[in-house]
Amino acid sequence: MGIVVNQTIKNTIITYIGFAIGAINTLFLYTNFLSPTYYGIVGYLLSASTILMPILAFGTQNTVIKFFSSYTDQKEQNSFTGFVFLLPLLICIPAAIIGVIGYQWFVNLIASKNQVLEPYVWTIFVLAFFMAYFELFYAWAKVHFKSVYGNLLKEVYHRIMVMILLAGVSMDWIAVDTFIYLLMAVYGSRLLLMGIAAVWIKKPTLIWRFPKNYRQVLKYSFLIILTGSVAAVLLDIDKVMLGQFKSIENIAYYNVAVFMAMVIAVPARAMHQITYPITSKLLNTKNMTELGVLYKKSSINLYLIGGVIFLLITLNVSEMYMLLPQNYEGGILVVFLIGLAKVFDNLMGNNNAIIFNSDYYRMVLFFGVLLALLTVGLNIVFIPIWGLNGAAFATLLAFVIYNTTKLIFVYRKLGIHPLSNSTLKSTVVMGAVFALFCWWNFEFHPIVNILLKSTLICLLFGMAVHFLKLSEDITALIDRFLKNYF
Repeated sequence: MGIVVNQTIKNTIITYIGFAIGAINTLFLYTNFLSPTYYGIVGYLLSASTILMPILAFGTQNTVIKFFSSYTDQKEQNSFTGFVFLLPLLICIPAAIIGVIGYQWFVNLIASKNQVLEPYVWTIFVLAFFMAYFELFYAWAKVHFKSVYGNLLKEVYHRIMVMILLAGVSMDWIAVDTFIYLLMAVYGSRLLLMGIAAVWIKKPTLIWRFPKNYRQVLKYSFLIILTGSVAAVLLDIDKVMLGQFKSIENIAYYNVAVFMAMVIAVPARAMHQITYPITSKLLNTKNMTELGVLYKKSSINLYLIGGVIFLLITLNVSEMYMLLPQNYEGGILVVFLIGLAKVFDNLMGNNNAIIFNSDYYRMVLFFGVLLALLTVGLNIVFIPIWGLNGAAFATLLAFVIYNTTKLIFVYRKLGIHPLSNSTLKSTVVMGAVFALFCWWNFEFHPIVNILLKSTLICLLFGMAVHFLKLSEDITALIDRFLKNYF
C-alpha cells in the first residue's frame, strides 16, 4: 500500500504540474507565438492522431495491465508479452501500406477545406504510432509498479518541450512549419525515452507464439479498441470536424475556449478516484440504501463545486479574453456551452461507476457508442450552420441526451436517482448569482477585475450554500474553516 500511496501522490502532483504548463502553452504561448492558422493546424493534427491512436494500439495498453499478472506459467507470460508487443504492428504495417498507396486520396479528403494541411497529413499516422507504442511501454512499466516516470513523460515532458519550441518560434530561431515537424519529433523522443525506461525496469522476454488464451486476449483488446476509440472521438472529434467544415483557425479559437471550460471537470476526476471503489463495494454487498445516499451526495457535491467554477469562468470570460489576442474572443459562447455540458456531467455524480460496476456494465460501451454517434451526427448538422459555436452546441446537446439516458436507465434498473430538493435550490442559486454578476463589470485592469469579481462570487455563493445547507459535506467544510480561522 505504501507504493500505491507514494506513487499516487507523486502522480497527482505531476498531473497538476502538467495541467499548469498546458494552461500556459494553450492560453498564452500558442496564442501569441503562432498565428491562428498554424495553431489550428497543430490542434487538428494532434486531435486526428489521438482519434487514430486506439486503433493502432489495438487496445494493448489495457490488455497488458489486465492479463500480465494473471499468468502463473513463465513461458505463457512471455508468450503473452511477445503477442501484445506484436499486435500493434499487425495493424500499423497494413495501415501504413494503405496510407502510402492511397495517400493522395487521404490528402484530398482531409485537406479539402483547408489546403494548408496538405504538407502535414502524413504526420497524423506517425504521431498516432508514437502515441500508441508510448502507451504500450507505459503500461509495461505500470504492471511492474513503476508509473511515476511514465506519468512525467505523459503529462509534463512534451509540454515543456513545446514551451521551449514556442520560445524558439518567438525568437525566430525556428520557422513555424519546422515547429510542426519538431513537435512530431518530441512525441518520437517521448516514445524512445519510455521504451528505454521500460526495458530498464524489466527487459521483456519475448516468445513469438500465441498464448493459450489468445482468443480471450483478442476479444478484450477489440473491446478496448471500441471503448478507447469512443473516448477519443468524444474528446477530439469536434476539432477534427471543424477542420473539415470551417477554416483551420477556428480550431485554435475552439481549443482555447474548451481548455477554459474543461477546468470544471477536474474536481470530478479526483472524486471519482474515491467513489468508484466505494460504489463497487456497495453494489457487491447489495446495499442499495447507502448507494442511493452516495449517488445523491456525489451529485450535489460535484454539482455545487462544478457550478461555482462555471460561474467563476463564465462571469470572468470577457476579462480572460482581454488577456489574449483579440481574434480569439469569438470563443466566448463556446466556453459557456461546453461549461454547461461539464456542469451537467457533474450533476450525474457517480452514475458511470454505478453502471460500470453493476450487472449492466456492458451498457457503458453501448452508451459510449451512442454518445459518439450523437456527437458526430450533431456536429455534421450544426458546424456548417454556426461554426465553432455549432460544435459546442452539438457537444452540449449530445451530453444532455447521453446523461439523461443514463440517469433514466439507472433509475429504471436500480430504482435510485441523484436529484433532490437541494438540486433545485442549487440551480436557483447559480442562476441568481449569474444574473447578478452577468452585467456587473469593474473599470480596472482585467486581472484586478477577475480577482475582485471572483472573490465576491465565492463569498456570495459560499454564504448561500451554507445558509441553505445545500450539501452536508460542503457545509461541514465551511463550518470547520470558520471555526479554525474566525
